Amino acid sequence: MAAGHASDIDARSTGRGWVVVGALFLMLGIVITARNSLGLLMPFLKDDLGWSYGLVSSAGAVMLTTMAVVAPLAGMMLDRHGPRLVYALGMSLAAIAFALSASMSEPWQLVLFYGIVGGVGFAAISPSLVSTTVASRFDRGLGLATGVATSGSTAGQLALMPLLAVLIGAFGWRSSLWIAAASIVATAIAVHLLIGARERPRGPARTGSDRRSRAGFRVVLSGLARQRTFWLLAGGFAICGFTTAGVIKIHLIPYAVACGFPPLESATAYGVMSAFSLAGMIAFGHLSDRFHRPALLASIYFMRALTFLVLVQIAGSSTLLFAFAVLFGIFDYATFPIVASLVASHIGRHIMGFTMGLIFAAHSLGGAAGTFLGGYLFELFARYDWVWFVSFGLALLAAALTVLVRENRGGSPAPAPAGA
Repeated sequence: MAAGHASDIDARSTGRGWVVVGALFLMLGIVITARNSLGLLMPFLKDDLGWSYGLVSSAGAVMLTTMAVVAPLAGMMLDRHGPRLVYALGMSLAAIAFALSASMSEPWQLVLFYGIVGGVGFAAISPSLVSTTVASRFDRGLGLATGVATSGSTAGQLALMPLLAVLIGAFGWRSSLWIAAASIVATAIAVHLLIGARERPRGPARTGSDRRSRAGFRVVLSGLARQRTFWLLAGGFAICGFTTAGVIKIHLIPYAVACGFPPLESATAYGVMSAFSLAGMIAFGHLSDRFHRPALLASIYFMRALTFLVLVQIAGSSTLLFAFAVLFGIFDYATFPIVASLVASHIGRHIMGFTMGLIFAAHSLGGAAGTFLGGYLFELFARYDWVWFVSFGLALLAAALTVLVRENRGGSPAPAPAGA
């Protein structure tokens, strides 16, 4: 009787969980598209305000560095207070950042509004923290549910990035930023209504979670620092950030424009990449429920490395531009559901928000390095080739690190640190 009752509760919880998945999908679709619009804005900011790619890239690097600092704090808040508060604060700050950026005229304003205010908001609206919210509502099918929720980060860009390019062409970049701010506000209201109250983590990782969740910051951090899996995942994810949020999300459109493609075609290729990112996230999320997760993650990094060899050849060929968009898209965000699943099983859901925040901080620092290096090397050599070669080598390194992670699907997470 008790078992049947528990099953009924789990069924109702999972049903509600898919509503939450839909809300998180919508949130990421709007906010991540807005965040990644900096690459689309670069040519317009250069023409209108005379700001170089290097200057704008520096603001993007500040944004990602700010995200790295704030992400662990946002993860701790999510563990303690639930997602409603964290996401509401994040989207509010993101909307304020875009509203302020619409009237900027000096470089320091881009750094302050987009880089710092926006960076704080974006840190709270990340696929890593979204995966933590999903993990609190699913035991079975966690990989698939995480893949669907986090795929919003790419699905939104499929339609919205080309739309934003059209809006900028029709109304100018300032009015388009106001539209982005209004869209984020509307999304914040919808998410707040749909997401509901936080559910407590369930499943094997729940054992002892009440006691361990009260562990001091230093004790929890020192426990993570002793975990080999944490460092391997964080190292690979730092490289993941370099090769995605850093060089591709910021520099693909400027690179395509520099290769002779018009902004709309470049943005369309970005949208195609997002479409295949959507498919890749869901597919690899589903596969992570059934196959060896470290091997899947390593294969993603390896295949991503090969796509950079295509990217250096795209000049003058729309076919190669869109071929790259398809191939890179498949292996773009596909890492998120697998990393989240590994954290849930190897480290535990009781501190998953904080752990994913730290791992996402590594991702953001890697992204900041990629963003800055891309702009710096372009200004130095007037071409991006060296950025792509560096990305190729780093992606291979990420694959090598990931191979060292042990599978632990049926085991228990690492024990709590002494004194926790």
